[in-house]
Amino acid sequence: MIDHVSIPVSDLARAAAFWERVLMPLGLTRVVERERTVGFGKAYPEFWLNQRDDLAPAADNPGYHICLRAPDRVAVDAFHAAALDQGGRSDGAPGPRQAAMTTYYGAFIRDPDGNKVEAVTFPRP
Repeated sequence: MIDHVSIPVSDLARAAAFWERVLMPLGLTRVVERERTVGFGKAYPEFWLNQRDDLAPAADNPGYHICLRAPDRVAVDAFHAAALDQGGRSDGAPGPRQAAMTTYYGAFIRDPDGNKVEAVTFPRP
């Protein structure tokens, strides 16, 4: 249903370096690079970074987040660890969670601009 998502960033070079490492465990790589935007994906850009010169700091509780599918728990753990290693912060350590319909394994991070992103996998019992 959703084709791609875009997040605002205050420093495109810094954000691209951060997300390149963080998205690697999910199988997403840099596939498009332009003057004010960078796109990551598997075959085409699914996750975009867009330079915003007047970007205000993100709210502590923005009321939304982006969730990306991970192949397994190892990838969720690596996503979270890479974010912390690259200057992001944890907004929910890797672990099991209860969703409305099922349990899952996920982790939440905040990038240097405060964007909230989750990695999730649905392990089979």
